Order: sequence, then C-alpha cells, then structure tokens
Amino acid sequence: MNSNSKERNPAWWIPTVYFAMGLPFVAIAQASALMYESMEISDTQIALWTSLIMLPWTLKPIWSPVLEMFKTKKHFVVVTQMVTGICFALVALSLPLDDFFRYSIAFLAIIAFSGATHDIATDGVYLSVLSPKLQAKYIGWQGAAYNIAKIATTGGLVYLAGHLEETLGVKYAWMIVMGIYGAVMFVLGLYHIKMLPAGSDAAEVSSLKEGFATLKDVTKTFFKKKYILWYIIFIILYRFAEGFAIKIAPLFFKAAVADGGLGLSTSEIGLVYGTFGSAAFVIGSLLGGYFISARGLKRVLFTLAVIFNVQFVVYTLLSHYQPDSMIIISIAVVFEYFSYGFGFVGLMLFMMQQIAPGKYKTSHYAFATGIMNLGFMIPSMMSGYLSDLLGYKVFFMWVLIATIPSLLVAYFVPFTYSDSQKDE
Repeated sequence: MNSNSKERNPAWWIPTVYFAMGLPFVAIAQASALMYESMEISDTQIALWTSLIMLPWTLKPIWSPVLEMFKTKKHFVVVTQMVTGICFALVALSLPLDDFFRYSIAFLAIIAFSGATHDIATDGVYLSVLSPKLQAKYIGWQGAAYNIAKIATTGGLVYLAGHLEETLGVKYAWMIVMGIYGAVMFVLGLYHIKMLPAGSDAAEVSSLKEGFATLKDVTKTFFKKKYILWYIIFIILYRFAEGFAIKIAPLFFKAAVADGGLGLSTSEIGLVYGTFGSAAFVIGSLLGGYFISARGLKRVLFTLAVIFNVQFVVYTLLSHYQPDSMIIISIAVVFEYFSYGFGFVGLMLFMMQQIAPGKYKTSHYAFATGIMNLGFMIPSMMSGYLSDLLGYKVFFMWVLIATIPSLLVAYFVPFTYSDSQKDE
C-alpha cells in the first residue's frame, strides 16, 4: 500500500482519517449504550461492559511498537478500517439472536482492538508527515473531524435509530444503524488506499530478539522523559470528569422525568445533538486550534481546561431543573458541545508536542493516549453504579466536583518544550 501522496494537501486526508478514528470509539462509548438501553439492558450492565471492552484504547502502548517494525503506518490504517467495517456488520447480524448481548459485546470488543490499532497508525501518519507548525495548524481540523464522528453518531445515526424504532422495532432499527457504521468504515478504507500518505517506513528489525529489544527501548525511553510523572497525572485527569459523564448523559436525556431524566425519545436526542450540537462542536474545535496556534499552548492550556470542563455545569443544571423546553435543552447542548470541542484540542496537542517528540514518536504518542483512555475508562466503568446509587441530580453534582483535579493539573503542569523550540 505504498503511496506517492506524501505532499498531498492534508485537507484531503486529515478530516476523513480522523473521522474514521472517532466513529468506532463513539459507537462503543455512546451509541451502543443507547442501543442496549432500548433493548432493556440495565444501566449498570451497560456502563460496565461498554466501558470494559474499551480497554484496548488503554492497552494499545503494549503493541504500538510492533507497528514501528512492519509495513507502513498507512497499511495498518487501511486494514483496520476494513476489519472494523466487517465487525460492525457482524454486530448487526448478532442482534436477532437470543444471546445478542453476549455476541454483540464480543464483536464490539474486536472493533475496539481494531480501532485502537487504527489510532496508533493514524497518529503515526500525522506525526511523521506534518511539521510541528502544521500539526498545530491542523489540530483543530483533527479534533473537529474526530468529533464530527461523535455528532454523526449522537445526531444523525441515533436520530435514525429512534425513527426506525417506531416503524420497524428496536432490533431491526439498530441492525440498520450498525450496518451503516460498517459500510462507512469499509468505504473509508477504500478511499484511504488512494488518498492517505504512507507515513514513516518500518524500522529495520532483523530478528525476534531485536524486536523485543526495540519494545524494551520504547518503554524505557518513554518513562525516562523529563516531567513524565507530571505528564501521566495530567493526561489521566484532564478527561476524568468526562469519563463519569459520557455513558450516563444520553441515558439521562432518555430517562423518564419521574426517574430524574429529561424524558426525550431516541430520535429527539439525535435531533438535538445532530442539528444544534454538530455546528457548535465543529466551530469550537476549529477555533480552539487557531486559538492555540495564535497564542501558544503554554499560555492557554489552563484556559482550555476551564472551557473543556465548564460543559459539566450544563448537566448539573439540566438534572436539577429538568426543563421540558426543547429550546432550553438545545441551547444547553450547543454550549456543552462548543466548550468540549474548544477544550479537547489542547490535550491532544499537548501529548503530540510535549510527550511524543523523540526517537519513537508514534509509540510514545500511543503510550500517552493509552494512559489518557485509562483515566477515561475507570470512571466510566463506575458511572453506571454511581448513577443508580445517587440519582441523576446528585450524580452530576459529583461530576462537577470531579473537574477540580483536571483544573489543578492544567494550571501546574510544566512544559519541556517552548513553542519556539517546537517550531524549530
């Protein structure tokens, strides 16, 4: 899968490849939760299993050095997109079975492994093809494209699922939606055969012993980086509050008013997120990238953390007042998604420019994003239990408290490289 397109304008491949990165992650993190809720699986079971199968995004540093040894980064991007597409189709086919929960969770777990591998390779292309200055310029594009996948899921596809639930029934509605996920991923794989630059070539590894030596060196050099303990704490805690909220938020929107929710239908949830949230999110991500590019990440990191976490005030207010006005709910979603998009790009660029630089850029960035997902996954696994125990109102007050560690580490975290050094 060689490519002569290294000089191709990044606008031709960054949006599509990061959309393909976001789609399986969001499908497992959010869409599957709504699917299982519609199929009468308990909140505790949903939060536990759909969080547990996301473990590959945390463990991906274990096999990320392997991708340094074989083929090009593009090869792994294309292959994993096609594997993910096929597995989504298998999820769809498993839903009519008696033990659908067991089989569909198993296929989603394979998608998680494929998706995590795809992330490693995609970031490897991004880091090896673009200069530090272009990385900063396109970080907003990357974040916007990744999170358009979130909007396509929580907006378009969830809305479609809700509409189809009313006409075809829950089972066939979600079979169609999972089939669409599969078709989109497979088509993107075909597109990237032509459009994606190859990225860095494989390292010269002539024996298994040399391969293990490379793995050891990758790990050792990561943990010897300057301020690495600080950086691990930072990337674990930046999305800590989000980890609690992400599984429960769509369930809260759908839960009956008598149970503390907002009482929206599946299609109404899709309409609110897809119509109003999508534009706010894309604008927030793009403006966040240009804001960093103009002022420098070190100067604005704490501001980005505040903007990122202010979204959780929205959930606290919604759970307290339980408004029945779609206008009020839509305004709240616009505010939430803008702040999320604006603040999220700061974390990604920090990992690229403060943690990844060195001999093993791709592997070290994978280490960083894996640790980030650990900080995201652990609270996510606990969220269903806490939500059932506390009720939505108290639960979202707890989420608000959970933003404090994120703000503290963003304020105090040291920088290894200045913005001028990165440009050089």
